[in-house]
Amino acid sequence: MSAPRLVIATRTTAFERVLARHGTIGQARFFLQQREQSLDDLQRRHEEQESAVAFVDNTAPRDWRRARVRREEFDRFLFQPDDVVVAVGQDGLVANLAKYLDGQPVVGVNPSPDWFDGILAPNPVAAAPDLVRQAAAGRAPIEARTMIAARLDDGQELLALNEVFVGHCTHQSARYRIELARTSERQSSSGVIVASGTGSTGWARSVHGSRRSLLDLPAPTDRALAFFVREAFPSKATGTTIQEGTLHDDDRLRLASEMDEGGCVFGDGIESDRLGFPYGTRLEISCAGRVLRLVGTASAGPSGARTVAVDATVASVRSHVDAAPHRVRHSPPP
Repeated sequence: MSAPRLVIATRTTAFERVLARHGTIGQARFFLQQREQSLDDLQRRHEEQESAVAFVDNTAPRDWRRARVRREEFDRFLFQPDDVVVAVGQDGLVANLAKYLDGQPVVGVNPSPDWFDGILAPNPVAAAPDLVRQAAAGRAPIEARTMIAARLDDGQELLALNEVFVGHCTHQSARYRIELARTSERQSSSGVIVASGTGSTGWARSVHGSRRSLLDLPAPTDRALAFFVREAFPSKATGTTIQEGTLHDDDRLRLASEMDEGGCVFGDGIESDRLGFPYGTRLEISCAGRVLRLVGTASAGPSGARTVAVDATVASVRSHVDAAPHRVRHSPPP
């Protein structure tokens, strides 16, 4: 039996993007200074991410295979059944990973706890080695996070961790027929959001709060989803009866497109990875059969307590990284 593979997932940092745009650090710094902005914070967060990546790699068992993948490569990367995935970065990185995995455990590591909330990546860098080993041995605490499945009648399917959006890709009025249980109506709106319990802290929370909804949002591991119709418009041809609701494990929300062009379905804010939703196409949304296996929080304390823990270990982490050979190849900025 072969050793597990450590897969370290990251996204291109803001510092790398700015550097790619301007060519040199000096030019980037000058450009930002002229606009009363600083490159220092971007560079610091970049260095924190790269130090965390090197630490995770250098503290993993020597006989493990290794790979590093960036967010823009997820759709082309072949994840393997025995992978242990470590997502180093902000919470959205974990959400972007979820639909490409099928049971592999994910350890979310927060390299900049003063900047990232750490909802899906709650673990300090220093906790990563133990969590990685526990995950490979099947001993790590796992949260089975409910995901969302959106299926077209032609067989295409899209998975998402936070939410699925159905509407017009340019955010014009979306026209469709919506059906829940035995109730259906034709609608014109700004689109429909279907959120999981994980997504209830994001876009859905904003919609929920702005309309002062009394709907109970699901918890991350609940086999339930919440949906919201955004700005439904009443007219002679369209109604507003179905505005929000909860989908339990066996429930289905069905929509039929009445958009001549521009209808789309996308998940977790990635509009570039979308399904077309042209006139006459039918869509069914429900809890997915697949879940995200998120390795549980290393510390049960609040984010402030985690920050203190990270500050206390940062010197030893950097010392370990500086002393050990780096086995991860760092790609140049795209």
